[in-house]
Amino acid sequence: MLVPPIAVIITDPQKKIIWVNEDFTQITGYNLNEVLGKKPSILQGPKSEKVVIQRIKKGLEQLVPLKEEITNYRKNGETYLCKLVIYPIFNENQELIHFIAFEIDGDVIKDDSKIPLLNLNNKYQSSSLKGVDEIKLFTSVKHLMQQKKLYLNPDLTLKEVADQLGTNTKYLSQVVNHQTGYNFQYFLNIYRIEEVKAKITDEQYSNLTFFGIAFQCGFKNKSTFFKVFRDIVGVTPKEYVKQKSTHKN
Repeated sequence: MLVPPIAVIITDPQKKIIWVNEDFTQITGYNLNEVLGKKPSILQGPKSEKVVIQRIKKGLEQLVPLKEEITNYRKNGETYLCKLVIYPIFNENQELIHFIAFEIDGDVIKDDSKIPLLNLNNKYQSSSLKGVDEIKLFTSVKHLMQQKKLYLNPDLTLKEVADQLGTNTKYLSQVVNHQTGYNFQYFLNIYRIEEVKAKITDEQYSNLTFFGIAFQCGFKNKSTFFKVFRDIVGVTPKEYVKQKSTHKN
């Protein structure tokens, strides 16, 4: 239940790419340097639906938010179903300064209803430059969690993360909530539970109790761990291990 990879593309008013996040690279295979100055249509190919391309083009011309599904191509030539939303970004004078797109791999994520960024009814309906700043900050938060695994620290605080990112706690909390729909603590616990899930099915940790493993993954309180695990996974740790064992057999 980790926050799924969501590619973010920011372009200038001429629709030329000026920034993409790491999830974009994960999904498409292209890094920022390879797409900088190019248009997102670099991801399209022979199987990309022409009718969808025309709808996207029309929406961009009309400067309205849009949501579509289209067959895109990765750098290696593979096709994938791209589910996307695009918003025009305006400054305080209501002048167009960017387009911002959020995209997921629809072959991997079948249901996007619980992903706030793929919902046209969210705050980007009235887009602003601040929204771009939020996306960049959220990208940095995810990087800290995924690369440095800060969530393993049971005493990690919102302030510590905010300080590392050079921001304040109020803004960081707001960004996490806007981008995931969760509060900061729940956001941390999602990563912790994923770590637990990986270890409780690994024979290397078979000598430890469930909470012994959970403690290594950032949980300090036993009852809190079991409650959070059930809330996020839907079953108890014991039931989860049993399910995994059954699937293996």
